[in-house]
Amino acid sequence: MIIGVLALQGAFQEHIKVLEQLGAQAVEVRLPEQLQSINGLIIPGGESTSILKLMKHYLLAEPLRELTRSGLPVLGTCAGLIVLAKYLSTNSCETLGLMDMTVARNAFGRQVDSFETEINVPVLGEPPFKAVFIRAPIIEKVSPQVEVLARLTNGTIVAARQGNLVVTAFHPELADDSRFHRYFLDIVKGERATSL
Repeated sequence: MIIGVLALQGAFQEHIKVLEQLGAQAVEVRLPEQLQSINGLIIPGGESTSILKLMKHYLLAEPLRELTRSGLPVLGTCAGLIVLAKYLSTNSCETLGLMDMTVARNAFGRQVDSFETEINVPVLGEPPFKAVFIRAPIIEKVSPQVEVLARLTNGTIVAARQGNLVVTAFHPELADDSRFHRYFLDIVKGERATSL
């Protein structure tokens, strides 16, 4: 199983480390031809506008849209969530538009407002997942096709799934807990069919 990690900008090395600890082969993806040999892709946290501009510059956006629509599993974390969203409520930059949700960027404020909290994620079981939020987005609305995986105690949606797409507003690669990556690898293997 080969998992690509988009390595244009952001926290891609941390994802690669977790994937390798779980026994998956991880490869850095920077060019369209590198998408052809992978079984799944992670779009990491970072700066969403920069990631989207670089994807366009390196001609990655369209091939990635096509592969995802034909079933490639993708995990988007923090900025990766923004990249996959169909709608942004806070600005009009062009995303991949693949996941039927409305997202607000930097919903918790600036870097100094970063925080950690435990959240219940039923698909991961117990105990709660220690989530790290750094200039994080939130999911404001989802369509009926999107399964909510986790919320904060105030009801804010911070993780979701639509078919082969999984997103988190937080950074699972920074937690000392590999369950989110395991969950994604199970989707890649076809062991976790969507309930929708």
